[in-house]
Amino acid sequence: MERPNLDYIKEISGGNEEFEKRFLTIIQNEFPKEKTEYITQMDGDNLEESATIVHKIKHKLGILGLHEGYRLAIKYEEDLKYGDTKLKDEFNEILTSVEEIISNIA
Repeated sequence: MERPNLDYIKEISGGNEEFEKRFLTIIQNEFPKEKTEYITQMDGDNLEESATIVHKIKHKLGILGLHEGYRLAIKYEEDLKYGDTKLKDEFNEILTSVEEIISNIA
């Protein structure tokens, strides 16, 4: 399974640790809220709104080096718009892996 990493953030920061910290803080603040909102919308069977949240989350997946996860999120976002939730479990696994890494970043 693909694991989140900080390679892209380090690359765009050009070695600026302050930039890296600010960028990570944004992800640490936004991701849990987006995940909670996604779960709430899915529990309420609001698939159109869920797709909107998946759209926001997918960019964070790319930033965290989850290239396969990013591609899955693109497909899942489109599927949700048509009422198809078959990728839900795979997407939830990705969310869990992101949550684990961002909670362990100092």
